[in-house]
This record gives sequence, structure tokens and C-alpha cells, in this order.
Amino acid sequence: MRARLATAVTAALALLLSGCGGDSDGSDDGKVTLRFQSLAWQKESVDANKQLVEEWNAIHPDVKVEYVQGSWDSVHDQLLTSFEGGEAPDIIHDASDDLADFAYGGYLADLDELLPDRLKSDIPERSWQTTTFGDGVYGVPFLQEPRVLIANATWLKESGVRIPTPDKPWSWEEFRAVTKDLSDGKGKYGVAWPLKEPVSATLNLSLSTGGRMFHRGDDGKVDIRFDKADEIMPRTVHDQVNTDKSASSTTLGMGGSDTLPGFFGGKYAMVPLGFSYRQQIVQQAPKGFDWQVLPAPAGTEGLAQGVSPQTLSVSEDTEHKKEAVEFIDFLLQPKNMVRLAQGDWMLPTGTEALKDPALHTKKNDWATGTALAKDLRSAPAQSVRGYAEWKDKVATPALQEYYSGAIGLEELRKRLVKDGNLVLKRYQR
Repeated sequence: MRARLATAVTAALALLLSGCGGDSDGSDDGKVTLRFQSLAWQKESVDANKQLVEEWNAIHPDVKVEYVQGSWDSVHDQLLTSFEGGEAPDIIHDASDDLADFAYGGYLADLDELLPDRLKSDIPERSWQTTTFGDGVYGVPFLQEPRVLIANATWLKESGVRIPTPDKPWSWEEFRAVTKDLSDGKGKYGVAWPLKEPVSATLNLSLSTGGRMFHRGDDGKVDIRFDKADEIMPRTVHDQVNTDKSASSTTLGMGGSDTLPGFFGGKYAMVPLGFSYRQQIVQQAPKGFDWQVLPAPAGTEGLAQGVSPQTLSVSEDTEHKKEAVEFIDFLLQPKNMVRLAQGDWMLPTGTEALKDPALHTKKNDWATGTALAKDLRSAPAQSVRGYAEWKDKVATPALQEYYSGAIGLEELRKRLVKDGNLVLKRYQR
């Protein structure tokens, strides 16, 4: 971790000095000031967060919260710099898949004994697993989003294919057949897979087929296996691209937003995207474009899929952990959690917030996404040390080559397992 400190960017230092400088100690009059670094970036989300901070400050004159704007693009290096420099924000917004190094490194407070029972019981155990490292809880998971299929509703309706629902989703086999039926072989495709970052999509969607890839033994050590259940999702994508020609090969190197012009232009019938992409679609779709949200394909484990929720953590160095947790509890009251979820077009983790009628409307297909919340699980590699290196150096290039047709399934297996276990072994000595 200290080696990474040298690479932290100047912009992160500037953010640290301008937004996170100074101590959060109580002043001489006994008042406390806490710094809350938020990564909200969409206007609706930023507004919701700032409004909640104002509401807290209005009713807590002795514990003032300062809103500090962070960025998803640089948050890991910026936090690492602030932790090493002893200048970390008191309350930290991040994602669960970024917490492992900070948790194991002693930079985040263990919240297990600090959290109120209301919050502990409101958020399901499956969500708490995403922020549990060893015996401690190092963040509160509060927003999550399933991967869904965003579909051209007109195209699907005219094709006559069966429209899946959360109660009756497509199987992976049926999904492959449907995308083949929707393709014309002349530049119109049943699906566009944006797999510039292929690892999380592959791991998380493979949970539906029983795939896990990472297996932890009784000794606590993790090894990688690529079993039959792990093959189904990647093999489906590979065959759609290379055999059926029902998926565009050109989108494999794209991010989700890059596929939207082609989707709006009638080139792709469906695009697998995060649930929050609905906001971009509402803002950018041509007038009259009819779209709908469909559940991702299901396997032997139903609609199960992995997620890495957004989280709120507390710095280990802050002298005001109790007050920081009280603010988090306020921020995540059910009605407030709904406001945050609507601002980010995502789903809350809290069971009470998920009951809110605003999240069960047909408009913008909120109801479809909310119906999937019970099937969301901790992403398979959530607490695996060495995962980041395995992802960057082994899995990403191997999956990119496999999906494009450059290598076969056995070569993919060899790289993921053999090369991958060599990486993990260094972290588990």
C-alpha cells in the first residue's frame, strides 16, 4: 500500500488539502465538526446529499457536518493519501469493493459495536457481508444496483419473443436463443455487451448459475476454480459474439454509455447495463423511443447476482466515531435512504426503504429493479486480497481475448486458474 502512495496524483493532494485539511476535534465551546466526503456526482444525488447535511445541521447545532465533494475517478488514491497523511475525512463515501485494503490496513473503524440496532436489522445480512472483513464491519452498505437488460420495447414486441419478468425470467439458454432470433445478420444485433471492464460483469452474473470462482477453505485461504457453473455466462457471451453473430463484437471494448447511441439508433435490441443507466436513457433517448427494463438471465440459483454496494465508513483516526455513526444513522433513515436512492437511480439496501411506493412504480421501471433486490448478493471477490492484481493482470486480458474469440475456453481456464492462483498465493503467505 505504501508503494501506491508514491503514485497518488497531484489532484488528489489538492483535494485533500482543500477539502480535508485540519482536525475534526471539538472546539473550545464543545462543538464538533465532522467532514463528510461524498462521491455523489449526478445533480439529483448531490442535491439530495447536501439537503440532508443541511437538515442534520439544523437540528444538531453541537455537531456540524461539512460536505466535501470527492470523485469516483480518484477516490482510492485520494483516500490512501489522506489516510497516510492523517487527514482523512471523518465520514467516507466509497464502494464495498474498494474497502478491503483500507479495512485490513487499519484505516477504517470497525463499526460493529457502534451501529444502532435499527440500522443493523434494517439492512439484510447478505448486504452486510459486502462490508465485513475478518471479524469487523467497516462500512454501511446503503445503495446497490442490479445489472439488468435495457431493451428496445418496440423491437421486442414486434418480434413476438416471450418477454421475461422477475417471476419468469429467461434462462441463459433461452436468452441466447432470443438474441439469435432478434438479429438479422445485416448489422442489427439482439444484444450489445459493453465489456471494457469484463471481470465484475462475468463474476457477478455467474452467481445465477452457481459460479463463484473464488473458494475459501477452512484455513481462510482462497483458491480460484473455473468449474462448469462458472463457464455458462462467459460461454454464452462468447457464442453470441463468435458463433451466432447475435452480439456485436465492436461493443466488447466499450463502456456502458458508449453503447447508447447504437441502442437508440436501432442497432441493438438489448444492452446489459446497471440499473442506474435509466437516468441517462431518460435524458438522452430520442423522443418517442420506447424502452423497458428486463431482468438478467437466470440459472440454477435463480436471479442471484453479485453487487458491490455504495458504502459509508468512518475513519479510524477520528476522535468522534460516535457522532459520525449518528450522522450515518440519520442519513440512512428509511425516508432519507429513499431520497438518496432516487437521486442516484439505484436501489436502497434497507428493507423499510425498499417498501416505499415511489420505488414500485411502473414509470421508468422502478418496480422491475426493486423486485430484484432480494436476489442481490455480495460480489464473489469482495474480501479476496490480491483480487485487484488478479483482475488487472490476469482476468481482464484473458476474458477480453476469450470474448473476442482470440482464445478458447481451455486457455481461458488455464489463465484464470493457474496464473490467478500464483497471484493470490503471494498475498496469502
